[in-house]
Amino acid sequence: MSKNIIIIILAIVFLSSCRNKKTESETEATSTVGNITTLTDAQIKNAGIVTGKIEQKEVSSTLKLNGAIDVPPQSLVSISVPMGGYLKYTKLLEGMYVTKRQVLCVVEDQQYIQLQEDYLLAKAKIGYAKAEFERQRELNRSKASSDKVYQQAQSEYNSLSVMVQSYGEKLKFAGINPNNVSTKNISKSINIYSPISGYVSKVNVNIGKYVNPSDILFEIVNPSDIHLALTVFEKDINKLAIGQSVLAYTNTNPDKKYHCKIILIGKDFTENRSTEMHCHFTNFDKSLLPGMYMNAEIELKSQQSNVLPSDAIVNYENKNYVFIAKKNKQFEMKEVTVGIIENEFTEIISEDLNEATIVIKGSYSLLMKMKNVEE
Repeated sequence: MSKNIIIIILAIVFLSSCRNKKTESETEATSTVGNITTLTDAQIKNAGIVTGKIEQKEVSSTLKLNGAIDVPPQSLVSISVPMGGYLKYTKLLEGMYVTKRQVLCVVEDQQYIQLQEDYLLAKAKIGYAKAEFERQRELNRSKASSDKVYQQAQSEYNSLSVMVQSYGEKLKFAGINPNNVSTKNISKSINIYSPISGYVSKVNVNIGKYVNPSDILFEIVNPSDIHLALTVFEKDINKLAIGQSVLAYTNTNPDKKYHCKIILIGKDFTENRSTEMHCHFTNFDKSLLPGMYMNAEIELKSQQSNVLPSDAIVNYENKNYVFIAKKNKQFEMKEVTVGIIENEFTEIISEDLNEATIVIKGSYSLLMKMKNVEE
């Protein structure tokens, strides 16, 4: 009986010893210090950990940008009335196409009548003044009149010449041809003509409204020079070139693509290290208006890049990490900067990992073991 008791006691002691050894082994296997964790051979096998090196692969990418429709100063015309007046007539609507020298509107005011009257009166007086000046000049040569009378006639003629010239230029400025003004042809209204061919982008007036010289009645856009201004950051400048194709689209209709070509890349950078890039539309769409926000995509050329299988990268607290295999079954968790993801490979921007041995399978299991131990 005593022999059986001894055997039972020995068995209990043996089992307790094994349990303690197992606990110690597990504790040692899952030890983590900082960003380095240590595993046993069994844990490495169970986690399916496989290591490898960074590879070189050709990676193509799409650069996404945003910006707005822009028009150079020479292609956006603001229409105003030089001397003001009441809007008598217009049929313009936004989106309409107008040709150069087409009548945009008719404006009338009393001041146009007064200006033509002043011009005709000055012209009438200058005829007499010229004849008197020439008569006094001949009399002065023969000493039949004094120098004073001659000079007065000359001054009167010169003053009226200036007035006629001045009134004539004012008529031209108001849009009235002086050659068409006569005692039988005085108009209270003027026509406003389009200086360019293009689309009406804005209509700011209505019939009967009084407009001042500073008021903008209409805006006309020359479609041949409308372009897309995109914001480009300094890090992407070397990926772009003049003549490169661009696909643009609006937020409201992203499926409709507008084909463009890069025509200009800015050289000056703002405080946030960005510049403007200008693109021409291959075909103009009148629905595209100045100031309209747009997105754009540019297919970049394939280039050799450092890549890892996407399974090698783990995301933790909004940061990307890989595990680097060290000696003695240790694995270091290291933050990396990633780029393009293509065909289950991810571009690695970090340049200090070229010689490192990196976990390419089992990274997530490593992360779980490390963070569970820390908790």
